[in-house]
Amino acid sequence: MILRKATLEDIPLLIKLRMDYLTEDHWSMSPEEEAAVRKQLEQYFNNHIPDNSFIGILAEEDNNIVSAAYLAISENPANPSFITGLTGTLLNVLTYSEYRRRGIAAKVLEKIIDEAKMLGVSSINLSATSDGKPLYEKLGFSISNYTTMNIKLLDSPIV
Repeated sequence: MILRKATLEDIPLLIKLRMDYLTEDHWSMSPEEEAAVRKQLEQYFNNHIPDNSFIGILAEEDNNIVSAAYLAISENPANPSFITGLTGTLLNVLTYSEYRRRGIAAKVLEKIIDEAKMLGVSSINLSATSDGKPLYEKLGFSISNYTTMNIKLLDSPIV
């Protein structure tokens, strides 16, 4: 198995992986929504891969991507919880079903954590599914004292 950091040449693959993740996570999209998501993803990856504010780690086996994880890095005003001001949001942790329960996702996540450390990221946040929670805990993630909340500001894409 080969673990590698995604590059600009991987953008079509990163988009496919994101769409596969969203499908597996039970999101259904109209053709217009899917087109808007694909368009935004292409722009996002083009903007954020070069400046290392996006890290994608891909696991390849026999020239096929079998697992991936994304880290979106943002700079915030520092505090004791993120002393460098850099925080990461872990997204799109995906291992295709036929490759699960082999430790591949753990290796992908360890690599993404190492990349984040090298970039000076103070902390990584994620939203865990019940299936993923044991793996995240094994890697050192813990439940925060804060409850994640959000407000939806846009119901449908602007195309």
